[in-house]
Amino acid sequence: MSMQDERDTTAADYVMGLLDAAGEAAAEKRLESDPAFAAAVSAWRERLSEFDTTAEPVTPSPDLWRRIAETTKKETISALPGTRNAVLGATVWDNIRFWRTTGLTASVAALLFAVIALGALTTSKELRRDLVALAQSKPVYVAILVNDTTKEAGAVVNAFANGRVELIPLKVIDVPPGRTLQVWTLWDRAVGPKSIGITGQSRTLQLNLESLPETVADQLFEITLEPEGGSPIGRPTGPILFKGNAARTL
Repeated sequence: MSMQDERDTTAADYVMGLLDAAGEAAAEKRLESDPAFAAAVSAWRERLSEFDTTAEPVTPSPDLWRRIAETTKKETISALPGTRNAVLGATVWDNIRFWRTTGLTASVAALLFAVIALGALTTSKELRRDLVALAQSKPVYVAILVNDTTKEAGAVVNAFANGRVELIPLKVIDVPPGRTLQVWTLWDRAVGPKSIGITGQSRTLQLNLESLPETVADQLFEITLEPEGGSPIGRPTGPILFKGNAARTL
């Protein structure tokens, strides 16, 4: 597991309350010293807030409240001063078989609680895995790449929470013989554009941003037409076919 995957998984567990006491304390301490982890926690809180806003409130039925009340109802047992409880009977207090049975029942109850707790933990882990998969299937940032002259959209770039970035053509892009489509990104003009993908044909392309900072809002993506094999100088040299800036998804 990469550092980014570990950070994202721990952040998800923290937000969903799946960490034990020690893990939660460590995560809260990490929030103060690790900006990337704090950003991941913030992203997960925002991501999971959609489940709160889309969930419809359900009002418990009167019958449910009645059954809860009956289940938790406790009878008040009065006792005269100086006497044992008449309902339990004096023999209960001295009956060793009763206390052995009570102890056995408590042990069974403790074992049952442990099994339930283990099952709940497993369910929570499965829930976290499902939520992570769901969140990772939805891009965090999207950039629509448009031709400046025709104003026609030619491709879309999707950036996901796990660091995966893909380019999907929205139309067939003609690539003349001896030429290459090269994809670039620019997040800092002082650093300049960086090549993140090369292809000889119009197709879905997994872009390589592993060595670059995480995708941010307004980050520029563009496709240029370059000599076969890519730009010889590490910077765009051919015409810009399509370009667009990343925007945070809702």
